[in-house]
Amino acid sequence: MEKFRSELTKFIDGLYEGDKKVLVHGEGRIGARLMLIGEAPGEQETLQGRPFVGKAGKNLDEFLELVGIDRSELYVSNAVKFRPTRISEAGRIVNRPPTQEEIRLFLPWLKREIGMVGPECVVTLGNVPLKALCDRRVTIGEVHGRFIDCEGLRVYPMYHPASMIYNPALREVYRADVERLAQWLRVSEK
Repeated sequence: MEKFRSELTKFIDGLYEGDKKVLVHGEGRIGARLMLIGEAPGEQETLQGRPFVGKAGKNLDEFLELVGIDRSELYVSNAVKFRPTRISEAGRIVNRPPTQEEIRLFLPWLKREIGMVGPECVVTLGNVPLKALCDRRVTIGEVHGRFIDCEGLRVYPMYHPASMIYNPALREVYRADVERLAQWLRVSEK
């Protein structure tokens, strides 16, 4: 995994010479049954160098704990490995969605990472990783909470944990999706 991280860092440094991007690599257990893939790191993730440690990460941890899924048994990553930003009207640096070019740039690296982890199931958190790995026309609202096949990968799409920050009505939907995932883990383990 270290060789992979080193190669990715060199690749990105070569593309963004003079504009150093802070990469946030995936973390977790190689051989994990579940690999969670988010959109891209945010401010806290970039500062700490770890995926899902900001507000969205706290939401994710809360739901995993609620249904008895131990984060230390997972592998967690993002479709895009650096924080996409823009300048707000107030002059602050804020997150923005990754561009299609950024998603395409990281897709071969993401697929390689999935291959190295070798999960039984990839959980996509939000539309960005779902569309990166599956058909671009599919949306999270259509397929969340059920298993789908994406080019031979078992994928379980879920809303992004940050979605509950902006739309609290999704809490119950998110909880039900996490509970179904936990149930599948218990049943498939036997």
